[in-house]
Amino acid sequence: MAAISPQHTFEGDLLSQPMAVTQGNMLSCVEPDYRAFIAPNSLRRMTRVLKMGLAASLKCLQESGVAVPGAIVTGTGKGSLQDTERFIKEIRDFEERALNPTPFIQSTYNAVNGLIALQQKCTQYNNTFVHRGFSFEHALLDSMLLLSEGKPDVLAGAFDEITTEHFFIKSRIGHWKQETIASDTLYEHVSPGTISGEGAAFFLLTPTATAQSYAQLGGLQMLYKPSPEKLHTALGQFLAQHGVQPEDIDLVLSGANADSNHLHYYDVLNSYALNTQLPFKHLCGDYETAGAFALWLGAAILKQQQVPAQWFPMLKEQPRKLQHILIYNHFFGEQHSFMLLHKVS
Repeated sequence: MAAISPQHTFEGDLLSQPMAVTQGNMLSCVEPDYRAFIAPNSLRRMTRVLKMGLAASLKCLQESGVAVPGAIVTGTGKGSLQDTERFIKEIRDFEERALNPTPFIQSTYNAVNGLIALQQKCTQYNNTFVHRGFSFEHALLDSMLLLSEGKPDVLAGAFDEITTEHFFIKSRIGHWKQETIASDTLYEHVSPGTISGEGAAFFLLTPTATAQSYAQLGGLQMLYKPSPEKLHTALGQFLAQHGVQPEDIDLVLSGANADSNHLHYYDVLNSYALNTQLPFKHLCGDYETAGAFALWLGAAILKQQQVPAQWFPMLKEQPRKLQHILIYNHFFGEQHSFMLLHKVS
């Protein structure tokens, strides 16, 4: 697996990387040197999200030792915003005449998938899901179905970016906090809105564990606009369905984002008296496919068998064991998801 995020997630040991703090409400990715993965003549034609998605996917394949995956499945909430905005501006500036087709071509949601397939000469199943806060989760579900149908492996991932204009548009409908804050003080500012983010994360999924495996994906469930009562019932059923009791969960990675409009959903977690709960949105910000970052983080923690304390100032002590991790996230109160991770034995 591999991830590019507002933290130093692409290179180096997770436990040794300091927490990157953004002094503002718009978190941007710490981007690596792409020249190790993308040819310079191609690099100069690509926008940020294409570079991030392609580089993360290629590193994921490199780490797994698989050159050509059995399928490529991704999720994205907005695709390449930079290309979309550029194309729309050119329509206005050139009055719909003499338009450059490149921004339009690269603005399509499946541009990253196409680049990966071209780079690796992969002619297998290729699909992109664009379902707002369910985009990555649907990509995971599709990948699991493909594995059950006999695919040897699936490259699954997610990618999204934030731009200044998109940040402004979303601020008009109350998505972001009105006060400017530093990302490491997010949870001290409980008020309407949160902070924005972006990122790309990719995983090579296989039906059985390998020497390179980080974790086992034990379960996935999505709920659309549930009431807190329905969410409470669904969580209990989800854990029971996968043979796990609430006390068996060693760590909960929570999508809590200090948005006072949706605090009541996280009371559901508290009602189950689960063990250590850690929010992760101060690390990556909020965006449609932030669940992919949480999955990357949870799998890395299970592999390392330790929580990176420098990333979680609120952590009082390390969990006594790390066998089962529950991820709960939602996108502005509409799309809710549970993911269950197990340590690979």
